[in-house]
Amino acid sequence: MAKLDPVESRRNDTDPPPTGFRQWPAWLGIGLATLLARLPWPLQRGLGRLVGRFLHTVLVDRRRVAERNIALCFPELDARHQAALVYRSFTELGIGLFEFARAWWGSVEPMRRGLRIEGLEHLEAARANGRGVIVISGHFTTLEMAARLMCDYAPLAGMYRPHDQGAMEWAVKRGRLRYASHMFTREELRPALKHLKQGGLLWFAPDQDTRRGESVFVPFFNLPAYSLTSTHQLARLSGASVIVFAHERREDGGYTLRLSPALADFPSKDATADTARVMAAIEAMVRVVPAQYLWIHRRFKRQPDGRGKLYE
Repeated sequence: MAKLDPVESRRNDTDPPPTGFRQWPAWLGIGLATLLARLPWPLQRGLGRLVGRFLHTVLVDRRRVAERNIALCFPELDARHQAALVYRSFTELGIGLFEFARAWWGSVEPMRRGLRIEGLEHLEAARANGRGVIVISGHFTTLEMAARLMCDYAPLAGMYRPHDQGAMEWAVKRGRLRYASHMFTREELRPALKHLKQGGLLWFAPDQDTRRGESVFVPFFNLPAYSLTSTHQLARLSGASVIVFAHERREDGGYTLRLSPALADFPSKDATADTARVMAAIEAMVRVVPAQYLWIHRRFKRQPDGRGKLYE
């Protein structure tokens, strides 16, 4: 399996870890997560399923959000099959929590066994002539592990929303910089653009409703979804190609990563049309592995009529 150019350098996080009494609960949680990240992978998968079932029971509000999302997106399923999909999405979420911890603070050697990667040639082609590449995906429970594994083959940088809790922000950023070439916050647009213009790779997931950034309503599962135009804007300003990155946690315990050919004629002059293309690509990924999507987010909380009552 051919690898692309290795990461030549990584941006070091030189900021000291935050201290203080208010940080200690977070540090205790981080310490526990670090220990759990070192458990054998088969045990983590089993514990993850149990955690997911527990969360399905206790996170009543989030479960109701997932139920509403799945009812809206899969109206063709009867109530029993919708409920089964909600339940499985929580078990996949539980496994994903252990994957996050292992990706940040543990070893991913067990995940490398049986790994399947498709489409590296598309990434190589998109990088021709030193061109930058925007790698887009969605908020799946596999996203952190998938990015960690892909970084063995391509020097991905990431764009993310910082954590409000200082200790968690420091620890997660430090963990991600073990494998990512750079990490940019959503506010660091100029450094991210510079990275792309220099031929870098930038991975992010633009599929959540957020108050920050320019957004438009485009279809997502045949419903209007308030969606960031950031993929269009970054591609327009940097000249970067855009590639879709799909990932899947297989039943046999392995992982499949898929890179699609670069989107043709992207960006266009129409930000809404380009954003609709991006959301359609993410929807196609969801339909392949619906249980692994993060359904607990209020994806349709804002509607064009301004009422936003889909979750009441």
